[in-house]
Amino acid sequence: MRHALAPGTGDPADFDLQDCATQRNLDAQGRAQARAVGEGFRARGVSFDVVLTSQWCRTRETAELLDLGPVVEAPPLNSFFGDFSSRDRQTAETRELIAATEGRLMLVTHQVNIAALTGRTTRSGEVLVIVPRGGRIDVLGSIAIAP
Repeated sequence: MRHALAPGTGDPADFDLQDCATQRNLDAQGRAQARAVGEGFRARGVSFDVVLTSQWCRTRETAELLDLGPVVEAPPLNSFFGDFSSRDRQTAETRELIAATEGRLMLVTHQVNIAALTGRTTRSGEVLVIVPRGGRIDVLGSIAIAP
């Protein structure tokens, strides 16, 4: 899943991973969008054994508001929008993370990470349904709830 609506692009130059006040964050629409996505899954009896999230505040907040399972930070899901030099390494680590995780898994990350992993772009709050197959990631479909 791409994090819910957080207006703007990228993060400010003085961005600090440990300080949400320095980052681009969810707005009220984004928080409502994340809750609605979670409600949609729960209404259909879908939950996850683990919800892995990047360490950015907007992804963590999205993961928590989904309320679909325990939230665990996973650094390979961190955005590389500001430095594409880590793209290949992080994508490989994300594939390894998917392969090593048992049970139902949800990832909450960023558009650049999703595109590197799947070859698909996503809108804010969009969920791609994926399945790993022989070293690749196949996209079975997507779910989008407008903010």
